[in-house]
Amino acid sequence: MSTLRYDKELEQFRSLMEVPSTFEDGFSWTSLIGALFIALLMVPGALYMRLLAGIGVGPAAQWVTVILFIEVARRAHTRLSRPEIFVLFYMAGAAMGLPMQGLLWRQFFVQSNAAIGQGVAEHMPYWYAPPDPEVLAQRSFFNPAWYPAVALVAFHTIMGRINATFLSYGLFRMASDIEKLPFPMAPVGAQGIMALAEQQTEESREGRTREGNWRWRVFSIGGVLGLSFGAIYMALPAVSNALFDEPITILPIPFVDWTPKTAGFLKAVATGLSLNVGQFIFGMVLPFFAMLGSFIGLVLMTIANPILYDSGILRSWRTTDDTVQTLFKNNVDFYFSFSIGIALAIAIVGFWQIFRSLKKRRADAQKKSAVRRETEGFGVPEGRGDIKPFWTIVVYTLTTMCYIVISGFLIDWHPGVMIALFFFGFLYTPIISYVTARLEGMAGQTVQIPMVREAAFILSGYSGVKVWFLPVPIADYGRRTVFYRQAELTGTRFWSVWKADLLLVPIILISSMVFAQFIWTLNPVPGPEYPYAQRMWELKAANQCIIYTSTLGRFSTFQRAFRWEYLAAGAGFGMVMFTVLWLIHLPVMLVYGLVRGLNQTLPHVVLPQFLGALLGRFYFERRMGLKWRQYIPVVAAGFSCGMGLVTVLGVGVNFLAKAVIKIPF
Repeated sequence: MSTLRYDKELEQFRSLMEVPSTFEDGFSWTSLIGALFIALLMVPGALYMRLLAGIGVGPAAQWVTVILFIEVARRAHTRLSRPEIFVLFYMAGAAMGLPMQGLLWRQFFVQSNAAIGQGVAEHMPYWYAPPDPEVLAQRSFFNPAWYPAVALVAFHTIMGRINATFLSYGLFRMASDIEKLPFPMAPVGAQGIMALAEQQTEESREGRTREGNWRWRVFSIGGVLGLSFGAIYMALPAVSNALFDEPITILPIPFVDWTPKTAGFLKAVATGLSLNVGQFIFGMVLPFFAMLGSFIGLVLMTIANPILYDSGILRSWRTTDDTVQTLFKNNVDFYFSFSIGIALAIAIVGFWQIFRSLKKRRADAQKKSAVRRETEGFGVPEGRGDIKPFWTIVVYTLTTMCYIVISGFLIDWHPGVMIALFFFGFLYTPIISYVTARLEGMAGQTVQIPMVREAAFILSGYSGVKVWFLPVPIADYGRRTVFYRQAELTGTRFWSVWKADLLLVPIILISSMVFAQFIWTLNPVPGPEYPYAQRMWELKAANQCIIYTSTLGRFSTFQRAFRWEYLAAGAGFGMVMFTVLWLIHLPVMLVYGLVRGLNQTLPHVVLPQFLGALLGRFYFERRMGLKWRQYIPVVAAGFSCGMGLVTVLGVGVNFLAKAVIKIPF
């Protein structure tokens, strides 16, 4: 075939919503109040949830914020427009980036067993984290020794937000306005906004129609489920931690670990189960074949790991290892290189899809008249709030030069590193962002070229570890083009979003800094109060040190982990899988899911996600048809809202209890 094959499942997403004929400004005084609400109430809850269970509060914060403001508006005998709801929704989600949360990770990493044991800690730069044990023991980010690290986080946050805003907007103009790509996954994110807007409209009428308010009923069902489960899974540990020495956890967080018990017959296989119901619902939301692929990947890994162990490839594993130790050792022995090879195959296929699509579009364009090509290529909806493409180029150039100058100063203008910085800023980032924007527009997929940053720094000739902590101008801004499509679908003028960013960024920088400091003063991080961080951060540190040791100029963990033969095996496996699926006309998303199941995600979450996908596909979708694809994103949004609401309540009780000053008499 000469055309790009789209999965049949993705076609269902394309026709869910149409672009409105008019656009409105969604930024108002409500946005200012919303930003303060998010900063004071949602940010601390989000910080705590990530430490406690490793899950974000982003969707929950978005829905809690929007619903609260809708209820306040209704009691004031007014209503929020769809653009106003969208801007509030965006601000709540953007606030969950929590830039200063990384400081909590840095203070742990610089004194972690992995960094010390692999020789990384002794070379850590002061502008990443102060290495002095006396400074770290004070647990205060307001110590002058922390000021360089704080300043770099603020710089990276501001520059990154500017780049994401302007470059992704320019890419959206190319993909949507010029190339007319459909962005099939964008309606999924916009459905919840429509649900709340419809609910307001229907309540303002004398009667409600059954079809008109279905979104609100479905959202409420998800909300009740989230409240019920969140009270047990998240709120109970948070509240009990304030009352007792150890938190009460009825359902183990982050997972039940069976690895030591199954070591006798499943060698080098991490076994266990996540009891988070949110994973079950997540499996219903995503395309079925992606979840099927993840499950197949998990099964293949379960079969392959004992064989690889008996063959002497997974040689580091021991029968007493738990999940964290098993995943790290398997990664060093085999999956680090194998996964790079698979990612390389995915990148090749992604570029191949782009090439075939461009070829077809050029052929179609030759059949049209010059006038029609011009009309279709550059038509911009009136009132959408667009700017001239010239400013996109100017702003991106200036911000990228700021990145390069700051990084050059920190690295003492090392020539090899400087060449890499210019390559990232002015060649790699624009190209990979454009490729991703087109894939998002065509099929709701992304593409990544593995190890580009790592290869550039290793080949630069630099010796040390400072290079890994620079603010590097490398990113994939093509993913954010979907956000602009969602704004367009909800009738939101783009200037509304840009004004919200100007307001939001300084508020979030300050609030995330204050609450990160507050959490650190309560208890050491990680600790028993934060089971996810205590369990998983050491694994994260060990995996990161694999790369960091590559530039130490001696034999390192990286040299153990990087094997060309395993990389070639991964690339060959990925290419064969894509070819087979292409020939037998199966969805290529099966391969993306399969890759995810091969040691690319925590294996304990794959099974509940797959069970959710099975229930959605073979029960609900058969009963409801296409409506199920409209219902389940709203159910998931309601679940996140309910779970986040009850968790934030529990976190508030915890903070109040620990903030009380106890008098000793």
